[in-house]
Amino acid sequence: MEKELKIPEGFKVEIDGKKVTVSYNGKSLEKELKMSSEIKMSIEGDTFKVYTDSERKKSKAMLGTVISHVKNMIKGLKDGYTYRMKIIYTHFPMNVKVEGNKVIITNFLGERTTRTARIIGDTKVQIAGQDITLTGINKEHVSQSAANIENATRISKKDRRIFQDGIYIVQSRE
Repeated sequence: MEKELKIPEGFKVEIDGKKVTVSYNGKSLEKELKMSSEIKMSIEGDTFKVYTDSERKKSKAMLGTVISHVKNMIKGLKDGYTYRMKIIYTHFPMNVKVEGNKVIITNFLGERTTRTARIIGDTKVQIAGQDITLTGINKEHVSQSAANIENATRISKKDRRIFQDGIYIVQSRE
């Protein structure tokens, strides 16, 4: 069984063992794929091919996963990924700022301790009033950074119907 993906013009895809590198306009992304040795990858002309001789369901399913990863890398280099988040509070006004590769959240529900969320990779975070915008070329880094920020304001041991404060993902442009 085999699946293939046509490489768009201007993109360069390289394979080194289980590592796939996609380059475009001087930018590049690389990903080490965790897959069994039954799955093989090759580049023939302007086509990226993934194939297996195995009849195992897991191996066949992995072909689509590998193609999706490469598609995401191509789309990220071409258009990028953007996540919009909203700061919502009703009880205590929280302060959010970016310091290095962390987002610092203070005065969340009146707490004296600060909460932090890690920004992964080369994700850029911009805060404008109640809106937070995360942008980057790596889908996994941008989405994980957004999830880290959302999880930093997770509420426990309180009624979530009343305490709805937090930072929430409101839009992901993919």
